[in-house]
Amino acid sequence: MAEKKTSKANSKSKPDSKDIKKKFDYLMNDYKNIWKSSSQEERDSIFAFADEYKQFIDIAKTEREFVSEAINLAKAKGFVDINSLNSIKPGQKVYASIKGKGLVMAVVGKQPVSDGFNILGAHVDSPRLDLKPNPVYEDEETVYLKTHYYGGIKKYQWTTIPLSIHGTVYLKDNTCISICVGEKDEDPVFYITDLLPHLGNEQMSRKGSDIVKGEDLNVIIGGIPIEEDIPQAFKINVLKYLFETYGMTERDFVSAELEIVPSMKAKDVGFDRSFIAAYGHDDRVCAYPALATILSIPKPNKTCVCMLTDKEEIGSYGNTGAQSRLFENVLAELFGKQNRSFDELLYRKTIENSKMLSADVSNGFDPKYASVSDPRNSAYMSHGIKIEKYVGARGKSGTNDANGAFVVEVIKAFEDNGVIWQTGELGKVDEGGGGTISAYMAQFGLEVLDCGVPVMSMHAPYELISKADLYHTYLAYKAFVLHMK
Repeated sequence: MAEKKTSKANSKSKPDSKDIKKKFDYLMNDYKNIWKSSSQEERDSIFAFADEYKQFIDIAKTEREFVSEAINLAKAKGFVDINSLNSIKPGQKVYASIKGKGLVMAVVGKQPVSDGFNILGAHVDSPRLDLKPNPVYEDEETVYLKTHYYGGIKKYQWTTIPLSIHGTVYLKDNTCISICVGEKDEDPVFYITDLLPHLGNEQMSRKGSDIVKGEDLNVIIGGIPIEEDIPQAFKINVLKYLFETYGMTERDFVSAELEIVPSMKAKDVGFDRSFIAAYGHDDRVCAYPALATILSIPKPNKTCVCMLTDKEEIGSYGNTGAQSRLFENVLAELFGKQNRSFDELLYRKTIENSKMLSADVSNGFDPKYASVSDPRNSAYMSHGIKIEKYVGARGKSGTNDANGAFVVEVIKAFEDNGVIWQTGELGKVDEGGGGTISAYMAQFGLEVLDCGVPVMSMHAPYELISKADLYHTYLAYKAFVLHMK
């Protein structure tokens, strides 16, 4: 991975008390724009890392694809499946797949395992459209898929854009097939219609959440009938295509995990190419730097872990979400195989001694919508990784509130290693809110702090981030796993 050390932009040395200007500057807290203080060499590293990121997320648009690509990269770097080992030595690199939709990777440290783990935890699912169990239907000589949206979306944003279909299908004989249509230049795409403005007076009088209703997010997938003159000839022609191409029948949709996602590629934004627009920045813009970190580190002092979870957008439920005991099982296995025995109390103490960054995005301040944010407590684009001591909604509902001693320890690791950082909240107190995986991990007793990239247009089909923030997030995660004691 491309990397150059940057200046300690947030770090300040104590000034001579006779220098009044420097004395007052020392007292104030100023979050700097990265582009203003970066050298050309540093900018080259920022752009190089951004290119690697864009290439990765274009082929990893779903949680399954992210995990699959991550395992491929891990194997190339010498990681092995933890299930193949009876014991683990310092310097070894291991991974464990969580049902193909989550992943734990670790580089074993030189210190005793009881000293705890340094953990980077991100999620690899993003808002999308899933299929209903019986999705295929024909209406007025057009064939559609009925969908059920996944995560928090503005439904009207998903109409009139090119869509692709990704996922797996388990056939009747238990064969698993993969489907990805809409990403190659020669592929067809799929489409959800919207009402023309000439006839949209009633539609535009609705509140925003009802401009397009969930039951109207139906995806066009065909419009030519089978040659025989029979009922539902258009639907049967699509089913015929699916059977001939994939061997699947309509019944197989019940056991399918197919996701509808935007087919647009990640693209640079602006004449200066300072931003990236892409689907799924939330949360792959944090998951990728976490992955890049664990792939790049040498033998560390403490065992370093990258934990990639599923289902965060719907509350981290299920056995692939952060609330699943399967992730804890991997940590227990890491402990047991590194310690060469398993002591329950010592394992619990190991987790208590562990430290974690919940690597998740937050909102970037948008001056067009300034009224919902507190400008004194917002993250600004290109001002570095955002630290959030707490998230949640209203009265801090549903959040982990990080301990101050841990926060200052993280900040010191950042500043000692040239990381530019900022802090803030997710908008004004009563405007809404959100959550991450931090609260679920903190219940085990380890220290957790939310820390990630500011995003504009979050949860839209095409989100926006700053390349500078992406790169400093990578530097931050690396500083954390290597330098936290």
